Amino acid sequence: MKKIEAIIKPFKLEDVKDALVEAGITGMSVYDVKGYGRQQGHSELYRGAEYVVDFLPKIKIDLVVQEDMVDTAISAIVEAAKTGKIGDGKIFVSSLDEVVRIRTEEKGPEAI
Repeated sequence: MKKIEAIIKPFKLEDVKDALVEAGITGMSVYDVKGYGRQQGHSELYRGAEYVVDFLPKIKIDLVVQEDMVDTAISAIVEAAKTGKIGDGKIFVSSLDEVVRIRTEEKGPEAI
């Protein structure tokens, strides 16, 4: 089992969700987050004063899939989230030792 964490632009959330559902992946958690990478934020003007916005709004999506679905999930996220501009995001994949569904106490892939 693998955990996939994707950081994307907020306006791409619905596109990514639809792409994942179409790929057969239905469970995910979504978080509003802020951050920056190579973008380094940007400057804005407010009432005549310029200020720097260091942390930009992003969306973090967490999902857990079986190993044979990792490439499918990554492809779906990339295709749906990509704009070709800086700040499109990142995808992180990590291994999971155990997953437990609390309600039924199922473990492993059955708990996904």
